[in-house]
Amino acid sequence: MQCSIHVSEDPTARTARAHPGSAGRGKVCAKGIHAPEHTGHHERILFPFLRDGEQVRLVEWEEALCTAAGLIRRTIAQYGPSAVGVYGGGSLTNEAAYLLGKFARVAIRTPNVDYNGRYCMSSAAAAQNLVLGLDRGLTAPLTDIARCAWIWVFGSNLAECQPTLVQYLLEAKAQGATIVVVDPRRTRTADLATEHLAIRPRGDLAFVNALCREIIYNGWFDRDYVERRTSGFCELAAHLEPWTAEAVEGITGIQSERIRELSRAFAQAPSAFILTARGVEQRPDGVETVIACLNLALLTGRVGQEPSGFGCVTGQMNGQGVREHGLKADQLPGYRLIDDPVARAHIASVWNINPGDIPSRGLTAYEMFEAIHRGEIRALFVMASNPVTSSPHAARVREAFAKLDALIAVDLFPTDTTRLAHVVLPAASFLEQEGTLTNLEGRVTYRPQVRELPRHVREDWRILCDLAERLGAGRYFSYTSPEEIFAELARASAGGKADYSGIDYPLLKSGEGVYWPCPSRGHPGTPRPFSERFFTPDGRARLMSVGTWEVFVTHQERPWMLTTGRVVEHYLTGVQTRRTTRLVERVPHAFLEMHPDDALELGVADGERVEVISDVGSVVLPVRRSSRLRRRTVFVPMHWEGGENVNRIVPAILHKISKIPNFKSIPVTIRKCKEEGEPC
Repeated sequence: MQCSIHVSEDPTARTARAHPGSAGRGKVCAKGIHAPEHTGHHERILFPFLRDGEQVRLVEWEEALCTAAGLIRRTIAQYGPSAVGVYGGGSLTNEAAYLLGKFARVAIRTPNVDYNGRYCMSSAAAAQNLVLGLDRGLTAPLTDIARCAWIWVFGSNLAECQPTLVQYLLEAKAQGATIVVVDPRRTRTADLATEHLAIRPRGDLAFVNALCREIIYNGWFDRDYVERRTSGFCELAAHLEPWTAEAVEGITGIQSERIRELSRAFAQAPSAFILTARGVEQRPDGVETVIACLNLALLTGRVGQEPSGFGCVTGQMNGQGVREHGLKADQLPGYRLIDDPVARAHIASVWNINPGDIPSRGLTAYEMFEAIHRGEIRALFVMASNPVTSSPHAARVREAFAKLDALIAVDLFPTDTTRLAHVVLPAASFLEQEGTLTNLEGRVTYRPQVRELPRHVREDWRILCDLAERLGAGRYFSYTSPEEIFAELARASAGGKADYSGIDYPLLKSGEGVYWPCPSRGHPGTPRPFSERFFTPDGRARLMSVGTWEVFVTHQERPWMLTTGRVVEHYLTGVQTRRTTRLVERVPHAFLEMHPDDALELGVADGERVEVISDVGSVVLPVRRSSRLRRRTVFVPMHWEGGENVNRIVPAILHKISKIPNFKSIPVTIRKCKEEGEPC
């Protein structure tokens, strides 16, 4: 590296022993406490049904499956297999996700398969693949967080989005750790931190670049680690030269002197963990911001050195596992790239097909919906997701779905998506089907079936097998249990980056889960995959130069900045939590949170309605005043359908690499509504 740079026993422990396989160590949040209630809700879909216009008809499974298969076959015959899209969800088990990807590529032979994690984890995944060579939620176990002296939390509200993980922050804090939360809102997570930095929206990338610059130019970086384990240092140092603390002060709202102080304190901390989440990832510069955070971790030697680490907090129950085994447009099981001839040959041998029969990479989530408008996709199969509500520019997505010749949906409840479907198949709840999950640590765990299936409901894997049979591909889907599917998944993953080949059901049932890669029976698993080398050709992590000043240009016509997110009572589009009595009682409707001074300026009180207008639409919501936001920044939770759906005003601006939409920094105009009952 030659370049010119001057330079007594606590109850938590008892709980952990009682629940050794749980990331939350037996703790549950409000959603977990009430989780079983929705499975018995009176609105649950318990029979297959067909829809023809406004007419809905309950049918037996045979008719429903034959109708669905007929619609798919007709589409393929008229337009080819790529005219069928397949869309899954991050709540699927590993077995169901693996099978859905195989179903798309073998039974239908379409390249167009993706899942709702595209809206959630794709920026983090892209960044980690570019820098570390591997997308792994956390680079070390959660327990390492509790042992760290310094913890950065960028754009994550753990206390409301993943409450059971807060215990690791509290344990670290009790031992004297410094916890710094970077977020435009003062969230419940910020309340427990040592310090909250109320950064301006879109300022994170500039802030992290400034931290990195201070660390390099003051000689606070870990020189030995950087020389041995990374590449690109000189290029990064040159790129960061203009990103001074003074230069970014106006962009971030954080004083230059404080930036310097934080840089030095963090670099000199004996151990540290950096956590990122949707606040910095669901943006036009989401991939670049995560890369900058990885630069920060690598410059200070935090990745692969116990107990330090880096992690992107997963947003869905099986968000990690689903993206590992072929439910992304560019991937095959085991984190293999679909365009890799060696990968295609291996998967084809497991599936007993010709490598040439596996389609190439296809369209990502929102790209499929635009393809519907163009007439390129004519049929869509949706399992365990509600994209009509969760997608940006929701009105345009609804219009697309209404154009489909065939929409087949598998779900527990009526949703904005199932209400447009021609065939609806009733899904089993999480209590009613067994399978495996992979958490953000990369730890594979077993989840048993604990409740009998309702009479006319089938498990996800069985629905796929039954439908594949009626599509003429039954010989490739002749499974009798989730365990049998997992065994094939393990074989398919063998030799891949996410290698499960040493894992089986007996092992998972007998212990606390296994960290992948686990390439052989008897292998202990890999809780810290980067201890010796990174998953790049030369084994080195790549320090990468990211960030341009253009991204920080202010939108003059729409002076407010809207950000969206979760509240602790609800989850995703609220399909399940809005059918849970206690949770609905606490937060029954969507709302707009704004600073009291901004509310005063607009002349609105709590509960009064305002119209929020973006470049693609508007939504009317009641106001909640809160001094927890910066001025000119507003927040709306994302858990409601219909007229309360904030995604109606989120433009479909996709990151060029990850294809993740921008849900976190939308310029808007806000105006007070007239009297109750009158339009705004």
